[in-house]
Amino acid sequence: MNIIEELTEVLRARKSASADDSYVASLYEAGIDKILAKIDEEATEVVTAGRAADGAGRNEDLVREVADLWFHCMVLLVYRDQDPARVLAELERRFGVSGHQEKASRSGR
Repeated sequence: MNIIEELTEVLRARKSASADDSYVASLYEAGIDKILAKIDEEATEVVTAGRAADGAGRNEDLVREVADLWFHCMVLLVYRDQDPARVLAELERRFGVSGHQEKASRSGR
């Protein structure tokens, strides 16, 4: 089992946890607007860290902020009853396909 699978199991289990005992459960209880606000906040922190990343310490900040963003995106996926592994499958599907081609293939949707 990889970390995405393990974390997905924990996030699913938090759906039935007490908001007083679990940060993720408190996000689930607060609802979609709170989860999306956290993603927005984390995305902004990634942008800030990306601009500042020019040395080892600042690069570590960037990695930590991206981890926070990915985590909160996983929270959103599980909240919406989606398996985060589907994102990896989508990335795998796109691998080796030109970004221009992939984007053009979505224009008909």
